[in-house]
Amino acid sequence: MKRPQGFQPPAAPARPPGRDPAAPTRSSARRGAPSRDQALTEPIRLDMDERAAAAVPMRAQSESRESARAETVPSTDAAAAASPTGTAMRDVRAARRALAAAERRRRRYERQEVRRFTRRGRLRRMTWLAGLAAVAALALLAVGVAYSPLMALREIRVEGASRVPAADIRAAFDDRLGTPLPLITTDEVRGALSEFPLIETYSTETVPPGTLVVRIVERTPVGVVETASGLVTADAAGVVIERVEAAPEGLPLVNAEGGLDGDAYRAAGAVLRSLPAELRAQVAQVTADTPDDVRLELAEGAVVVWGSADESSLKATVLARLMAAAPPEDVGGYDVSAPLSAVVY
Repeated sequence: MKRPQGFQPPAAPARPPGRDPAAPTRSSARRGAPSRDQALTEPIRLDMDERAAAAVPMRAQSESRESARAETVPSTDAAAAASPTGTAMRDVRAARRALAAAERRRRRYERQEVRRFTRRGRLRRMTWLAGLAAVAALALLAVGVAYSPLMALREIRVEGASRVPAADIRAAFDDRLGTPLPLITTDEVRGALSEFPLIETYSTETVPPGTLVVRIVERTPVGVVETASGLVTADAAGVVIERVEAAPEGLPLVNAEGGLDGDAYRAAGAVLRSLPAELRAQVAQVTADTPDDVRLELAEGAVVVWGSADESSLKATVLARLMAAAPPEDVGGYDVSAPLSAVVY
């Protein structure tokens, strides 16, 4: 039917407010009739069930094709492995596996080394700490024992004393009895022994638990000097050892300018001290006007021009050989002031 031009269809009647067209009517709900949504979705559900049923044969066909392909793969891989390219690929895969295994071994080795060196360092530190602790403990123990009454001075032993009475030396240390041995200083020992001029050198030794050993070397007289108070024996340094009535046998008479305190006497004393015992016993008198003009007069009458105290050991050796070649009783004297050009006259 042909509609005239400008025809407008009548508008649909307005929907009553609060009324959903999809909602089932009260009468249909009461009768149990399917709703409008159930009527619309029912054909869709049936269609999906038909599709699933149709897909079962297709899935079975796909699985059969996959299994057939899987059965043909090993044969294909075997053919590829038999070819040179397959061998190369297999070698590559083997090399990669070997490289991966080597990498795992390297990492495992590094972890083991780290643990080992960490353990070694820990042991080393523990060893050092234990050693330091032991040393500290021993030091504390030693200090405690050294300064305890167990190490107090109780006995003094004197060795080497001849002219100096040993009892006097022991008495010089009476005020230090009861003092711990480590607290007895060198200055205290020097002060105690300075009262004895006849001691030339000394040394001390501590013997635990409470003994102090004092070893002394007494001064040795080298000649007899005539002083205003009489004859005295003196050592090479001019220290008076004792007073005598007459010159002892084996000690020459020394006549030096300036006396015991002069440089001439010290030069003469150094010469006498350098002589061997056999040669010194033959010297009857020594004169020294200056330190560079020392002369020896032998018991046989021969004179020895010695000069200064320099090279005294060499001069003594040369003089002994000259005396063996030319006895003193046969010559007037010897000049050894220049030992390499000695003269017998």
